[in-house]
Order: sequence, then structure tokens, then C-alpha cells
Amino acid sequence: MVSIMESPDGGGGGAMVQQTEEDLGPPWLRPLLSTSFFVACGAHPDLSKNECNLFCLGCTGDALCAYCLPAHRDHHVVQIRRSSYHNVIRVSEVGKLIDISHVQTYVINSAKIVFLNGRPQARPGKGVTNTCEICCRSLPDSFRFCSLGCKLGGMRWDPSLTFAIRPKRGQDSGDGSGSDYDSFSPKKVRKTGYELGRFDRGIRWSDDEGSKSNTAPITPTTPPINRCRPSRRKGIPHRAPFYG
Repeated sequence: MVSIMESPDGGGGGAMVQQTEEDLGPPWLRPLLSTSFFVACGAHPDLSKNECNLFCLGCTGDALCAYCLPAHRDHHVVQIRRSSYHNVIRVSEVGKLIDISHVQTYVINSAKIVFLNGRPQARPGKGVTNTCEICCRSLPDSFRFCSLGCKLGGMRWDPSLTFAIRPKRGQDSGDGSGSDYDSFSPKKVRKTGYELGRFDRGIRWSDDEGSKSNTAPITPTTPPINRCRPSRRKGIPHRAPFYG
């Protein structure tokens, strides 16, 4: 399916721009944005910790809890998190699947995230010069939207927007080695000393954040030197002489 839109140039004779289904986003994007998360799982109502914070991109059904995962073992499942009572997803998960350019990213717990849906703001703060084109939330000047849902809404009148990831110039699109998000891929988790043996005492794991080979030799540490002086045995106590 191809959608034809007129590019906004201020006049009636604008050029016609074609948008493919790929540009409008994958089939799972709209179900993801409309799904209710952080509710009790209907399939496991009697189990503890049955909060639904997972979503299967292949099934595009309801939200899942941890007990639902065995039925989706071979599917692509993403985790939804919460920030200020709004649903967010990590850039490391969604950035490999769709183009999130023009969307404001935030850092929460040392991880980049994007909001799923808009957060309308009644009044922009003082001195604000840029707001979300859909919900009017204050934004830095380099962004146009505050969430994935707002970008989807902006595609109605701006045909230049796309969710399709285009290969960069000079980048081989076959192997995907130039992707900005390959380093976050679960298949390429760097096995640092902290991950491999943080509880192993007496072993030092060599890792220079990628500057050296990850197969660096393992060397035992020097045993600590006990510098404590042995306690001197106390002698028999003697009473002080009494002078009358």
C-alpha cells in the first residue's frame, strides 16, 4: 500500500510525495501505543508479580506479564517501563527497529528512553521557544516531538517523516554493522569482569572498555599482607603497694 500526500509548501500546487507502509511504521507500532500496561494479567490473576509490562511485537496482542513469556519464547518481546506515570521504552530496544529521529530522548537510570505517547502541557514555561508539534510540550530546539505517538500524528501532514530506518551514506546496509544501536544488542553484550565474576575473590578480570581484547589473561592478585602486631600476653596482675 502506498499513501500519496501533498507536500506542504504553502500553495495548492505542491509536489506529491509517496509514503509506503514502511514509512508509516511497522504493523506493531500502533498496537504498542494503544496498549494498556502495568495492569494485572488476566491470564494469571492469582499469581504474585503479575504486572503486565511486556509486549510481543509478533503477536501484537495484549500486554504480557513474566508468566506469559514461555508462550512467546521465539518471539521479539520488548519491555515497557514507567517514568512520571507515563509509559516509556528504552532507545536500545526500539532504536534498532524504527527511526526515532525528531523525538526527544531522556536519560533515566543511565539509560536513554523515549515516551510512547504525548504528554499535553497546558502552558509552556517562560522563555520556551520550541514545543511539540502535537501536544505543545516544551522541547529543546533540536526536536519536534515529545513521543513516538506524537511523531506518528505529525506524519499526517509532513510526508518527509518516516519510521523506516534508512542506511546512512557509505554504510553497507547488508550487515548492519554501522548501526548506532548495535552496541546495545542483547547478542553483543560485552562480558566484563563485573558481569562474569563480581563475586570471585582473588581474581582480577582485565577489561579496558574495548581497548584490549576481551580474552585478556586472568592473573591472581597478591594476597594481602597482615601487618597487625600479635597481641602481647598479659601477665599476672600485681596490687600496688599500700602506704599507711
